[in-house]
Amino acid sequence: MKTISLEQELNPWEAQAARFDFAAEKLNLDVGIGKILRQPTREIIIHIPVAMDDGHIEVFTGFRVQHSIARGPAKGGVRYAPDVSLDEVRALASWMTWKCAVVNIPFGGAKGGVICDPSKLSHGELERITRRYTAELIEWFGPERDVPAPDLGTNEQTMAWMMDTYSVHMGYSTPSIVTGKPVGIGGSAGRREATGRGVSYLVNRAMDSIGLDANKATAVVQGFGNVGSIAAFSMAKHGVKIIAVSDAMGGIFNARGLDLWKLEQFANQNRTVAGFPEGEAITNDQLLATPCDILVPAALERQITEANAANIQCRILAEAANGPTTPKADEILDRRPDIFVIPDILCNAGGVIVSYFEWVQDLQSFFWGETEVVDKLFRILEGAFTQTLNLSRKQKISMRLAALSLGVSRVREAKQIRGLFP
Repeated sequence: MKTISLEQELNPWEAQAARFDFAAEKLNLDVGIGKILRQPTREIIIHIPVAMDDGHIEVFTGFRVQHSIARGPAKGGVRYAPDVSLDEVRALASWMTWKCAVVNIPFGGAKGGVICDPSKLSHGELERITRRYTAELIEWFGPERDVPAPDLGTNEQTMAWMMDTYSVHMGYSTPSIVTGKPVGIGGSAGRREATGRGVSYLVNRAMDSIGLDANKATAVVQGFGNVGSIAAFSMAKHGVKIIAVSDAMGGIFNARGLDLWKLEQFANQNRTVAGFPEGEAITNDQLLATPCDILVPAALERQITEANAANIQCRILAEAANGPTTPKADEILDRRPDIFVIPDILCNAGGVIVSYFEWVQDLQSFFWGETEVVDKLFRILEGAFTQTLNLSRKQKISMRLAALSLGVSRVREAKQIRGLFP
């Protein structure tokens, strides 16, 4: 099997492929099965003509990649961002495959995206992009085929538009076509908070594992969006002091601890945490190097690299974002046993777990309360964390390799049992 050189930093697709190859080697994966699992099942590129508010026509490029359907329907978010690329979407779809397998829910991985800047588009323009994107992919979507969810630049409203477009084409309401939609049209209680709550739960389990007292711990959160802010509030509720946070505009530091309620109010009013008066301004680079017990990268891919991995000063690295650590940074972190890594495919799996719950509730037309949702979420995360930690300790491998090995093994088993269609 071809191995990608790590002599230079890799793009997201190359990075996940390099990690897959490493796991495949450790698992003695059959070469033929490895070829199947390494490549996406399907890649779709579409061009979306949209009438803009001023009357002119703009054409946007969109993607949908279905990496695997060996264990169930494809599952994954749709992101709207100026730098969306096919390689990025491929990587995110692959990570979703392993993520679903690690937590043992019956989905394969998918991802989608549209190259656009949602901050520069009106409500009507976003709706038209979303509906046309959905219509172009209508034959590939479906509750038993591919179930989208919100991601960077999209939200509950986006999912409502997707559900409505699909339902209009089908001729009947189909809430199970998407997850992460408003509760009033079949969304699940606790879905919006699920990823952040999951991050906090796993941080607590990591603290138990290394003997760290939450009431004496400090945390730094890169990215104060939906995931990062909820993770921060959840950790604070357990006694952790949040000393620094950041977003795309900058960061804020206070060694005595940030007042998260005031910070959230400030961020809502100013659309950034930068400039919050109760702390010192810091850059994202400074934030990642801030001494703390818990570092939570909850922003974008490739934030921890060969250039800064040695400067990280934390005891727990909780990867709330997808792919925040590059393979070359991994090599450095692997030589630092003082840092307990909760890898992304485990750490941020809370969102897809509750998306699974939402899908199940929609199919049954029987809905659960938030307490039941959270209880079931934590039960699944507990099992996945324990299995990953036990494998890591038993085989003396990193938590990242242990999680990936679990995921790849489960997908391999499904593919071997199903066999190849002639």
